[in-house]
Amino acid sequence: MSGSTLERITIEPETQAKACVIWLHGLGDSGAGFSPIVPALNMPAQLGVRFIFPHAPEQAVTINQGYVMRSWYDIKGMDIGNRAFMPDVLASEKHVRDLIDEQIAAGIASDKIVLAGFSQGGVMSLFTGLRYEQPLAGILAMSCYLATGESLPEGLSDSNKATPLLQHHGEQDEVVPFMAGKMAFDALKAAGYDTQWQQYAMGHSVVPEQIGDISQWLIKRLS
Repeated sequence: MSGSTLERITIEPETQAKACVIWLHGLGDSGAGFSPIVPALNMPAQLGVRFIFPHAPEQAVTINQGYVMRSWYDIKGMDIGNRAFMPDVLASEKHVRDLIDEQIAAGIASDKIVLAGFSQGGVMSLFTGLRYEQPLAGILAMSCYLATGESLPEGLSDSNKATPLLQHHGEQDEVVPFMAGKMAFDALKAAGYDTQWQQYAMGHSVVPEQIGDISQWLIKRLS
């Protein structure tokens, strides 16, 4: 099995790795943007949680005047229904799937792997996780939307129909409208997914209260 070609920051647990969180950053960021969060998440040592923070490929982003930056997909316009350029989404999905496959090949069960993401990374965590053929421990989608707008993507996997989802959004999000996140939640809920919604008094960011909530959720998912 070939490993992922994505460069990444990997933070190993003090004990043998028995679980893994793959955390995808947002547009223009890198894995280094979120890797400092690990100590604040306070994972119990006995869970043996490895954290992987991959760097998205560098590519031109249309809405940012075509500047080249780390991006999981191009964004050509602000309309939520058509914001994610699907050929890029599918290419990035392959990268993320390779990361998951790599962890499984290294001995971590799929149901001990959480896919997490913020903004573009959250879009990718939902898209990839919902379509992945083996059951995951959970999917964390922060400040994001569905790649396919109001409807769920095609090719959904029965293996992750019962996987717990956690969706977070800021009430004052100036980048991804609050209603776009809520629309994704409503579509998932209507389709019978086990998803939980939490909103915070924040913009397009992550706040300390949220980190505590994520910590509790991760511990529950990976215990």
